[in-house]
Amino acid sequence: LDQLREVAGFPIETIFIIGGGVQNEFLCQCTADACGIPVVTGPSEGTALGNIMVQDLAAGKVGSRSEIREIIRNSFQLRTYEPLQTSAWEAAYEKFKKIVQ
Repeated sequence: LDQLREVAGFPIETIFIIGGGVQNEFLCQCTADACGIPVVTGPSEGTALGNIMVQDLAAGKVGSRSEIREIIRNSFQLRTYEPLQTSAWEAAYEKFKKIVQ
């Protein structure tokens, strides 16, 4: 995540997970804990929905990516996992960085 932030050039404050992984609450909570930022899960059919919405955008049925996000947000229940047990993950990450450097 540190490297991704560096390459992106902007802060990454939330991780969004879609697809089958959203059905695994343990995975979603561990991701939030390990990364130290909230994880928001969307629909498990996210890939198909994204494809449909991009086609609607190309056909002029929706006006923007912002409108697509609003449609999805209002059509499906999103769940947020807040980071809880970050200290153990942070310690493990520091050990990992020492090993790979």
